[in-house]
Amino acid sequence: MSEDPKPKKPSRQQVYTLLVEIGRKAGDGLPDKATGAALLCFASGIDEAEAVRETVAILKQADTAPLDVTGYGTLAEREAEGDEIDEEERALMMRALDENSVIIAQMTPFFD
Repeated sequence: MSEDPKPKKPSRQQVYTLLVEIGRKAGDGLPDKATGAALLCFASGIDEAEAVRETVAILKQADTAPLDVTGYGTLAEREAEGDEIDEEERALMMRALDENSVIIAQMTPFFD
C-alpha cells in the first residue's frame, strides 16, 4: 500500500520592503567621501521581524554597519496605503520571494 505524498503546504513567506541606514566601516564599498548610505531592500520572511533579522545579518556579513531599519510592509500593505509599485519593483519582490533572499534594490550614499 503506497501513501499519497503529502500536498506541499503553501509558503508562509512574504516579501517586506525595508529601508536600511548603514554607517561607515572599512571595506564597505561606499564612495570615499560618503558618511553612510540608505539601502532599499526587499526581504522575504514569515513576518517583518524575521525579514529584518535576515537583512541585518546579511548586511553585516557583507562588511557593512547597519544602524537603523524602517519597515514599509508587504506588497499588499503598501498597495493598501496607496503606494504605486512599478513592474521592475514587483519583479525584484518576486525574486526575493522565489529565492527566499534579500534583494538590495537601491543604494543612496550620504554625504555631509
